Parts: sequence; C-alpha cells; structure tokens
Amino acid sequence: MTLLPSGEILQSSLFLPINANDTLHLRRICLAEPGLPVLMVHGAVANARTFYSERGRGLAPWLAARGFDVYVLDLRGRGLSTPPIDGNSQHGQTDSICTDIPAALTEITRLRGEAVPIRLVAHSWGGVLLSAELARQPGWASRIAASVYLGSKRSIRVWNFARIYEIELFWQRASSLWLWRYGYLPAARIGLGADSETRQSLLQSRRWIRERAWRDSQDGFDYQSALAGGGIPPTLYLVGGNDPVRGHERDVRRFVQESGPHPHEIRLMARQSGFSRDYGHLDMLTHVQSESEVYPLVLAWLIQQRS
Repeated sequence: MTLLPSGEILQSSLFLPINANDTLHLRRICLAEPGLPVLMVHGAVANARTFYSERGRGLAPWLAARGFDVYVLDLRGRGLSTPPIDGNSQHGQTDSICTDIPAALTEITRLRGEAVPIRLVAHSWGGVLLSAELARQPGWASRIAASVYLGSKRSIRVWNFARIYEIELFWQRASSLWLWRYGYLPAARIGLGADSETRQSLLQSRRWIRERAWRDSQDGFDYQSALAGGGIPPTLYLVGGNDPVRGHERDVRRFVQESGPHPHEIRLMARQSGFSRDYGHLDMLTHVQSESEVYPLVLAWLIQQRS
C-alpha cells in the first residue's frame, strides 16, 4: 500500500487478487480518521479516474474531505487493475457483477467491519452494474444504506442525432471493426474513452442497450424479476440537462422503474431546474461548477440516509 498525501487527505492503493491472473485496484481516499465508507464504480470505457486525481480533485476527494471513507474501484483490466485489457481478455460485465464488485465490498467490510453500512456512488454504466450485483447477491442489500447514480441508464430508447452517431454508428457498428482488428475495444487509443472494453463486455452492453428484457447473456439471469420485490437501497438519480443519449432523462426513468420498488429521487441538473447550466454526461462530475452544484447533492443524499 502506498500512501499519497494530498493536503489532509490520504490516498492509498489496495490491490485485490481475484484469481491466478487478475488483480483489482481499489483506491482509498480518506482523512486520518475515516468516516462512513463509500464505494464508487465507474462506467464503460472509463476507469476510477472518473472520480479522483492525484492532486485531490474530483468527487471522491471532495467527499473524503467532508469525512467519508471513499473507495474507488478500477473494474477488471481498467486503470491500475492488472493485467490491462488486450485481445486475450475473456472477462465481461457478468464478471464485474458477480466477482469484481463483491470483491470490493468484501474488502471494505474487512477493513471497516460488518456493522458499518456502505454507501454506493456510480457514474453511467457503473450504476447498472451495481444494481445488477444487488439483484444477483441480495445479501448485500442489508449492508447498503444509500446510492447515488449519475447519468445511469440500462437501455436506450430515445431517438435523436446523438443516438444515431454515438450508439447506432459507433457503439453498435463501428466498434465491431475494432473488435475484428484488435480483439477488444481500445477506446483510449482511438480517443473515444479513458479506458478499454473487452469483446465480451462490449457485446453484453450492446445487447442491454437495445433489448427490453434485462437478462444476462451468459446464464439468462433475469435482473428485473429478481428486483421486482425490492432490493435497491434509497437512490438518488442525477440526470444531466444536456445529456441527449448516454443518460437521457426518459431512459433513466425507465431504469428506475425496471429496478423494482425502492425509495428514490430523480433530479434534473438543468437551467430549468435552477442550476447555472445544463450539465452533460461527463461534466456533471468534471465542470468547475460541479463542486458547488452537483457534489453537494451527492453529499446531502448520503448523509440523509442513515440506516
């Protein structure tokens, strides 16, 4: 473990072996006396840097400075998790759901004890993976006090130019050319994301984006049916006012409905709702105004849910 001082905040890297070949990276960011634990999970073609920088910027250090014990996960092969994704990588999003996220939750429990409730924060596809994990392993539900999802949707039904360009042209079609050439999607190399996706994770996400049924392509597990009786903690869904396809309000609302009955709130971050700007899919976390307009919403929700 390497401790990196960032003012009064400590950043440390935890490495979790999950099999003979793969090791997950979990960045811990906290004060000397950490408070309530929070697990953060990034989305597709991304990694843990969605939430933090070495210089102490981002939502994770911001929450840590306010007393939370923050853990930011690099999903398998992304960020500082090893080995990095290449053409030989066989894992997919089912592995993220069934192995990677539970491994992070288990490590937090080991460090903080079973009596301390955990909070969850996710960006984009990370929220889908977290909800899917709770559907698969409902035993964790009693340990989770609250969640905040930023721009999370499971399927896309809105039709506009952004969908045609980003989803139909690139994600559903052009990406197949990169799979054929490299055996995986090198999103960072081609300037279309911060990190790579395996063939399996890309194909699985493409199916979920288009299909009405929320089932696992590997074993047929029905996530929507598993959540029909509840299981998702109180969740705040933050939606960008300028997010036309990757987290459109209508698609987010449908994700809320198919996640079963659970206490929730949906907030549209747009001028019409009193914000200074219409936030987009990424700048809801990175824009300079986020610290004064978006981050406090996350903080308030995580504090409000005390169970």
